[in-house]
Amino acid sequence: MTQIFLSVAAILGGLSVAAGAFATHALREQISKRCLRRATPTLEIFETGARYQMYHALGLFLVALLISRTEFPQPLLVASGWLFIIGIAIFSGSLYALSLTGIKSLGAIAPLGGVAFLAG
Repeated sequence: MTQIFLSVAAILGGLSVAAGAFATHALREQISKRCLRRATPTLEIFETGARYQMYHALGLFLVALLISRTEFPQPLLVASGWLFIIGIAIFSGSLYALSLTGIKSLGAIAPLGGVAFLAG
């Protein structure tokens, strides 16, 4: 599990940096034009997804380090790692999709990812 979680944490952390850079450089103009009428700018929503993805990729890295220090993988640590991965997919994924498509119902999915983060 250590190797899996370390690999996934590295990939998700790298993708978070790429998403942040993409938002800043490529999406700023596109999204800013679409969100003039919204209370929360769409770019902020996208950046929130990237920020939480990075936080929880770092958390997943820490879980992998804790697992590597035990003789046998602890079930709660393994569950925590999977919950962080699920949370990133649901929370950040729904925020990315919401900001890119404007489909408001995707915002209702994000709290499920937040619950996975909290459980993790």
